[in-house]
Amino acid sequence: MNLEKLFALQKELDLRIRSEHNLQSHNLIQMKILALQVEIGELANETRCFKYWSEKQPSPKEVILEEYVDCLHFILSIGLEKEFSDVNFELKEMDNSLTEQFLNLYIDLNDFVICQTSEQYITLFEDFLSLGISMGFSDKDIEGAYLAKNTINHQRQNSGY
Repeated sequence: MNLEKLFALQKELDLRIRSEHNLQSHNLIQMKILALQVEIGELANETRCFKYWSEKQPSPKEVILEEYVDCLHFILSIGLEKEFSDVNFELKEMDNSLTEQFLNLYIDLNDFVICQTSEQYITLFEDFLSLGISMGFSDKDIEGAYLAKNTINHQRQNSGY
């Protein structure tokens, strides 16, 4: 996955949103973090990994992937906001259940709220990428879905979303 390309595309979208909504002087980090928390919850909901009381199957892979890249948009945007776009990541497969991985992401994000360092950001991003691996997404899947959703996000801006 070409993260440099994704950061560049996210930067373009972020700058557009800031300009068109007159947010140039606003600090948006708290709103972006809350948005990411909400999106992680929506992603978990589509996987149904925590719904022990239900026999209903997870949403289709495409729906889960779209929710995953919604999260990715905000993780990239947070990195840009904090000037952490030039960082290196180490991908690793996790043995933990999806439920444990989601809980870990919330812990990572809460740790980042308290200590907004590049190290905390890297931990959050690595654990997020590992979640994608656990859900069976390839780099190609993620990048393709991100590009498609980025186009939709620009269209939404065009239509006053």
